[in-house]
Amino acid sequence: MEAVFVKGIYDLKEMPSDGRPQIAFAGRSNVGKSTMLNILTGRKKLAKVSGTPGKTRCLNLFLLDEKYYFVDLPGYGFAKVSKTQRDAWSKLTEAYLARPDIPQALVCLFDCRRKPDAVDLAWWAWLRRWGRPYLPVLTKADKLSGNGRQKSLREFTSILTNGPKPVWFSATKKIGKNEVLSWIRTNT
Repeated sequence: MEAVFVKGIYDLKEMPSDGRPQIAFAGRSNVGKSTMLNILTGRKKLAKVSGTPGKTRCLNLFLLDEKYYFVDLPGYGFAKVSKTQRDAWSKLTEAYLARPDIPQALVCLFDCRRKPDAVDLAWWAWLRRWGRPYLPVLTKADKLSGNGRQKSLREFTSILTNGPKPVWFSATKKIGKNEVLSWIRTNT
């Protein structure tokens, strides 16, 4: 898979209008969006990975095989930045997701080790009303035992009702890579 970083977008006027489909990646800060993008594309350093929440500060646009875009959205939740900065990220993300022409689909990541909180639940409620394809992904699956994964899956499926079944994902063990890529191919 050929993958290139196109640019960071701080204003939606900069968004390309070439008609290529866009798959957005959303989730809490430090949930593993950039790591997932690197695994899906087979490029170790395509998206910058950081241990510090809040490093993605704009819409990062990547072109895949000259056919479609991946869009890495700023994370929601905790980040070591000002409230003003978090609000700006939130407004940019909301404006992007509200556009009827883009994106075509959304991969929404949740850390399987964290019980969903009010912010996660608000995201889930919004996704159900969004009206476009979305895929919930439970990241960091390798961090839990088999019993821990089953407990986490029960928690998430009891909350993530009326939608697609969550997919497990682990960057270190490559769990879920093929399932996510198959879903993306189906929705582009």
